[in-house]
Amino acid sequence: MEKFTAHRSTAIPLNIENVDTDQIIPARFLKATDKKGFGDNVFRDWRYYKDGSVNESFVLNNSDFEGSILVAGNNFGCGSSREHAAWAIVGYGFKVVVSSFFADIFKGNALNNGLLPVQVSESFLSDLLNEIESNPQTVVEVNLEDQTISVEGKNLSEKFDIDPYKKTCMINGYDDIDYLINNKELIEAFEAERIY
Repeated sequence: MEKFTAHRSTAIPLNIENVDTDQIIPARFLKATDKKGFGDNVFRDWRYYKDGSVNESFVLNNSDFEGSILVAGNNFGCGSSREHAAWAIVGYGFKVVVSSFFADIFKGNALNNGLLPVQVSESFLSDLLNEIESNPQTVVEVNLEDQTISVEGKNLSEKFDIDPYKKTCMINGYDDIDYLINNKELIEAFEAERIY
């Protein structure tokens, strides 16, 4: 995984609540086991009509909005436990997803795939969505080390929580195996002290 300490970008507002994993990546695209290509079909049934034509009214098709931060409504990533949802969001180019609540399994899958889920209060989320929707050039900064999210040039910021282990992994670009390998000497020293 890439190291993640801080990220600054414009954002895309997905002001929809209860976005489930089937809406993020429809089940018909789950046949592949490789992560590549899933970004092409993220939010497929919202981005395109059944005849394959582009749904111009969907925010990802609106050229006014761009960036690598997705700001979504409450309860993002609910539904099935498919890891493909995180793959699709990362594959599209997002580095951060902001919501006032994430489904636990989605949150774990996101963190395991280098996607930072930033959970904020409902009031902060509402203010953030309003800022972005009224000004698509709004820049959002997420600082993982300080655990803060803020809007550049505005008095709008908030702290967020993250599991300390996952924070360490993201800052260092580790997956679970990398973390163990990085601590090999400590593990060996611990084992050497045990009496069997």
